[in-house]
Amino acid sequence: MKFCKRYEEYMKGRKDKEFPGVGLKKLKKILKKCRKEFQSQARMRVIEDEREQDETSGCSNHCSVCDGTFFPSLVVDMSKVVGFFNKQAKSLLELHLASGIQRCMIWFGAKLPKNNVALIQEGKELVTYAIINSIALRKILKKYDKVHYSKKGRAFRSRAQMMQIEMLHSPWLSELIAFYINLREKVNNKHPSGLLTDFKLTFNDARPMLSCSLFDSLKLDIDLTCSICLDTVFDPVCLTCGHIFCYMCCCLTASVTVIDGLKAADSKAKCPLCRQQGVFERAVYMDELNILLSKRYNII
Repeated sequence: MKFCKRYEEYMKGRKDKEFPGVGLKKLKKILKKCRKEFQSQARMRVIEDEREQDETSGCSNHCSVCDGTFFPSLVVDMSKVVGFFNKQAKSLLELHLASGIQRCMIWFGAKLPKNNVALIQEGKELVTYAIINSIALRKILKKYDKVHYSKKGRAFRSRAQMMQIEMLHSPWLSELIAFYINLREKVNNKHPSGLLTDFKLTFNDARPMLSCSLFDSLKLDIDLTCSICLDTVFDPVCLTCGHIFCYMCCCLTASVTVIDGLKAADSKAKCPLCRQQGVFERAVYMDELNILLSKRYNII
């Protein structure tokens, strides 16, 4: 089954839950219209080298059909997807970590499951949703490059990370995977079914990896080695660019004290890996991942 059809079937099954998605059919229609116009223009040109002409003219640098509709539509769709995912993931994780009155207040204010088995299913559903939409983004951008004989789609993927609409770099995705593993052990549910499989924390060549797979399309591996101290992340935080570090290492890099915290970091402070600015202030403290690693290392 082609991915587009599989994606449409998946999103159709979540229609009652009002999950926003990527309009693949709409975007493919835009590309189809563009291809027809591009081919029509190509026939009117006298060219010496067809391959060279395809690569250097037409839509590769500017496309009146696509540039005004394709990328703006994709940004709108992915912004809705990421916003929905982050909100749902944050609510679910807060519910799991809350206790007593806090948990009752969260239940009262949101339609969330009230037992561990249901929480596991909800967490798994959100991880599946994040990964399948990330694949949809990559597929449509690859299609764009194929139609236009360009690398503009690949370049957009890099910008998507800075725009925080690349799902695989969301800190909440790593937290949800850790949450799933933590809670699954409590209810002794070790054999996940459905689209997602192989939720696990492994140590490959002494490097800790958080991983899961989505049918035959993607295997996600998240490296849990702090690139500053070169050890397994301790008290992990994820910057808004998607990179995970130890909290103390982050404070050291941002030139702030542990007491003041990362919110006190200069807005011009850069991520040690990607060099993106302004990534410290809204860093996410990864409580579920910290619990998972602490258990593995018998810290708690």
